[in-house]
Order: sequence, then C-alpha cells, then structure tokens
Amino acid sequence: MEETRIWEGPSSQVVNLGTYILCLLTCWLIAPIFIALYKYLLIRCRRYEITTQRIRLTEGILSKKRDQIELYRIKDITELQPFFLRMFSLGNLAMVTSDKTHSEFTIEAVPDTQKLMDELRKSVEICRDKKRVSEVDFE
Repeated sequence: MEETRIWEGPSSQVVNLGTYILCLLTCWLIAPIFIALYKYLLIRCRRYEITTQRIRLTEGILSKKRDQIELYRIKDITELQPFFLRMFSLGNLAMVTSDKTHSEFTIEAVPDTQKLMDELRKSVEICRDKKRVSEVDFE
C-alpha cells in the first residue's frame, strides 16, 4: 500500500497573538522580546504531516522529537472552532485514539478543518479496511 501525503503544515501563529500583544506592550523590559521569540519558535518548529497511513508530529527548537500515530488507531475525530480561531478561519482537530502515548491528540490552529477532517476520516476507514482492523469497546 503506497503512502501519500494528504496534508502537511504547522499550526498558525495566531495562537500566540495574546502573548505577542502583551510582549509588545512591555517590550521596554527586554525579557518579553525573548519570550515572544521563544513562543514563535515553538509554533514554527511544530509540524504536522498527515498521510494515508499515519499522522506524524515533529516538534522541538534545538532538539527534535518525532512521533506518529497510525491512522487505524483513530477512534473519533472532532472539529473544534473556538470563536477566536474562527475569526481567522482556523480550527482544531481533536482525536481520540487507541495509541498508548497519544490517547488524545489535537492538531491545533490549522485552516480548512472541515475538509481536512473529511479527508482524514476517509483515510482512516480505508486504512482499517486494508489492515482488516476492527474496534471493540468494553465498558
């Protein structure tokens, strides 16, 4: 089964807007400049890649950490569009998975979440069918 990229990108810097404004108002203290730079780099260095088989997360400023979630492990996908993000046509995708390290995973502040959610859902179903994976919940 060939793996193709569905979507790739970082979170939007809009999530840091409040920090940037606060740092701008107190820039005469010098330290806020470094705080704003650190927050910028945190978001800038976080990258999501969604393929037809997995979701990859790469993050870290000096040291990199790469993690992945197999698509067949995704149980539920929820689109969240808080008012602040909706003003910028952004949203979050929250997922519940059966992955041990990421039982709840969120892709934050990305554009066109409805289309991305539909593509992701379709790929999850295809991946489950090809791997013959089914899910049973016990309560």
